[in-house]
Formats: sequence, C-alpha cells, structure tokens
Amino acid sequence: MFTGIIEEIGHMRRIHSQGQAMVLTIGAKKILEDVHLGDSIAVNGVCLTVIAFDSDSFSVDVMPETYRKTNLRKLQAGARVNLERAMSANGRFGGHIVQGHVDATATILSRIPEENAVVYRFEPENKHIFRYIISGGSITIDGISLTVVDVNEREVAVSIIPHTLAQTVLHDKKPGDTINMECDVLGKYMERLLNFGPSESSNGNGKKQSTLTASFLADNGFM
Repeated sequence: MFTGIIEEIGHMRRIHSQGQAMVLTIGAKKILEDVHLGDSIAVNGVCLTVIAFDSDSFSVDVMPETYRKTNLRKLQAGARVNLERAMSANGRFGGHIVQGHVDATATILSRIPEENAVVYRFEPENKHIFRYIISGGSITIDGISLTVVDVNEREVAVSIIPHTLAQTVLHDKKPGDTINMECDVLGKYMERLLNFGPSESSNGNGKKQSTLTASFLADNGFM
C-alpha cells in the first residue's frame, strides 16, 4: 500500500521490451536506502516489484496487463518518473490509501495557472470510473495523492500547489500528455458490498440490486 506522497523523481535508464512485456531500469537514490529484492515501489503510480538493484538503480518487470492499462508503455530512456516506496507500518499517512492499481489512463486537457496554483483537467479513457470520483474526494494522478476540485461526466480537475508541482513529474507534462489515474478504493469496495450476491430483487444476472439511492440518503440525513 502507498499513500501518494512522492519521495523522489527517478530517471529511466534502460527499457527492455519484448512484445507487451518490459523490464525497466530506473536511476534513483533515496528509495534505495533500504531496498530489498521483492519490495514494492510505485512508478508513476503503478505498483511494481524490484527484481534487481545496485547502488544507484533498480529494475522492475512490467507484465502485459500493466503494459496495456498504464502509461508505462509510452516511457522512453531519460524520462523522469515519480517514485514511492510501500508505506511502512509505523509511517505517517500523509495522503490517502493508494494501491498502485491503475484504473485508467487519462489525457491532460488543460493546464491553467490560478494565482499560486495550477489547475489540471483530465479526460479519462474509461468513462465507468466516474462513479468513483466525487468533488472534494481523493484521486491519484501518476502516483500523486490529490483532491478533486471539479468533476463532470467527461472531465476531472485537480488544483496543484507549487511544491507538489516542483517535486513531481507533473511539472513536465502538458496538454495532450497521458497520466495514470487511480480512484479511491473505498468507493469500489462499497459498490461491491452493496451489490454482491443473489437476492429477490436481482437484475437478471444473479447480482443484487442495491436499494441505496440518493433519496434514501437524503431521507436519512446523509445529504
């Protein structure tokens, strides 16, 4: 598990590709201080396993499923990437629960300065993820824990302070570029629990239809 607080920007040294499988070798320093084989490191928000390392770099495998679902396939040698080690049990929880399991890639639509911040707007390629995104909620962009400031049926917007921009690869990105997006896992589990299992009010495919509606929430003081 990660928290979405980027520890270091790494540099892509080598990319070995064979079909939709890759081995990435990434130059780094801070995250190698206590690295071990088999450790999990988030690379641009993608949880990957360390298969080799030395004093100033580490290597990870990228399997076809990860290749297809993330922007790692677009990386080139020399690219900068966000890095975060898995959270230690006694660590500070600075962001939110991040699994490193990307829900969709998204295209940057705009990057607009707003006084001391920069507002980014993204269009996810997979529209079904909008059910997990709420204004004021948490979202992960290239591994960065951010707060949603606006969302509609097509776009998601976040506002980024100068420190976060300077310390992450979003500083390098512009409209047209692609980012990895992970929604808050809490909404996914709630949806699964509310709709799991057969019941008298099934929808024909054996799955339970939830009775949790906006009207129910409003009537019971939740809205």
